[in-house]
Amino acid sequence: MIANLIGGFVSIIIGTSLIAPVSVEVNTASTSVNTSGDTCTSVTQTGGCENSALFLSSSWGATVLKLVPGFFALSILGIGIAVTYTSLRQAGIV
Repeated sequence: MIANLIGGFVSIIIGTSLIAPVSVEVNTASTSVNTSGDTCTSVTQTGGCENSALFLSSSWGATVLKLVPGFFALSILGIGIAVTYTSLRQAGIV
């Protein structure tokens, strides 16, 4: 029981510490930036925005990609619930 709690606690700590970097990387991948560092907001914008990133080639892909941090956080929540339930079941409480 203690081993499950410790393993689950470590998984939750590592997972929650990775939420911010995952969010930053997802936001970077879904935002289009041209060669001069300006954010591109439309396909017709000039200055190298014609083929810069995911948002311009597939706006739905960028929208779906932005859901990744939320589902990552939900998976960490699921780990916490699973570890708690398993530990309580092994203790005979549930």
